[in-house]
Amino acid sequence: VRLVESGGGLVQAGGSLTLSCTASGSITRINTFSWYRQAPGKQRELVAVIFSGAVTQYSESVKGRFTILRDNVENLVYLQMNTLKPEDTAVYYCNAVGTAPQAVGVVYEFNIWGRGTQVTVSS
Repeated sequence: VRLVESGGGLVQAGGSLTLSCTASGSITRINTFSWYRQAPGKQRELVAVIFSGAVTQYSESVKGRFTILRDNVENLVYLQMNTLKPEDTAVYYCNAVGTAPQAVGVVYEFNIWGRGTQVTVSS
């Protein structure tokens, strides 16, 4: 199972970007999709998470500006980012927790990360 992010780039403050992340491989179920970010010199932080029942949670710094969505059929997750600020500049990482088939009637749990996509917001 692997994750690939796309959609990062350079945008002016106040602008919008949408990130996408695709999970590929043999997957039984993805329980949670999350987006994290890491700015230079800072720790990686949780931005948003969406559970299998489409329940979502956001960090206070992005609440009201970012929206996380998932497509359970295609194993996709999106992060719509509006009203971007320079402090949103970071590498954004996709994370997925779920299960995949290991053998007949047997699954294993995975917790995987994408390689990240750079988002730069200019002032």
